[in-house]
Amino acid sequence: MSAALSFIHRFEPATQAGLAPLLLLHGTGGDENDLLSLGRLLAPGAALLSPRGKVSEGGAPRFFRRLAEGVFDEDDVRRRADELAGFVREARAAYELAAPIAVGFSNGANIAAALLYRQPDALAGAVLLRAMVPLPEAPTQGLAGHPVLILSGAMDPIVPEENANRLTAALAEAGAAVTHRVLPTGHGLSQADVNLGRQWLAEQASQN
Repeated sequence: MSAALSFIHRFEPATQAGLAPLLLLHGTGGDENDLLSLGRLLAPGAALLSPRGKVSEGGAPRFFRRLAEGVFDEDDVRRRADELAGFVREARAAYELAAPIAVGFSNGANIAAALLYRQPDALAGAVLLRAMVPLPEAPTQGLAGHPVLILSGAMDPIVPEENANRLTAALAEAGAAVTHRVLPTGHGLSQADVNLGRQWLAEQASQN
C-alpha cells in the first residue's frame, strides 16, 4: 500500500535485508509502473520507490520541462530536482527507508543527474541510463562516497557521446566514483544494460 505523498507513486517493500532501495525514474511518456519490472531484475529483493513525473508534455509524463529535444528548461530542472528530493525525504520517513540508489532512464536519468548536482544527500548513488548533462553549472556539493554508473548507447540519436562524457567528467570532478560504459545500442534499453546494472548494484551491496 503506497502512502499519500507529494508524488503519485508505487512502493514495493524489500523482501531481502541489506539492499539499498531503488528510486525508479521513468522516461518521457512513462509512469510509476514503467520501471518496476526493471527494478526487480536489477536488484531482486530490494525496496522499490517509483514516482510519476509531474510535468505533462502533450499528455506524456516527464520530470521537467524541455524547450526542444535535448534543450532543457534549466530553471524548471532546478525546481523539479529540489521538489523530487523533498519527495524522497518524505518517502524515506513514511516507509522507513535508507537513502536510495536512483535508477533513471532518459528523462528520468536526467532528473537523477540533476539530483546529484543539487541534492546529493537525497541519494546513495545512481544508475543513469542514457543521461545527459542536466545543468550548465558544476555540481553544488561534493559527491565523495557516491557511486554512479552511466550507461550510454553508441548509436543513441538523442544523447551525443560528447555530452555523456562531459557528464561523467563533471560528476567525477565533484568526487563521485563514476563508471561509464558505452554499449553498442541506441537510446532504448538492452539486455546489456540489465546485466551491467545488476552486476554493478550487486557490487555496491557487497561493499556495504
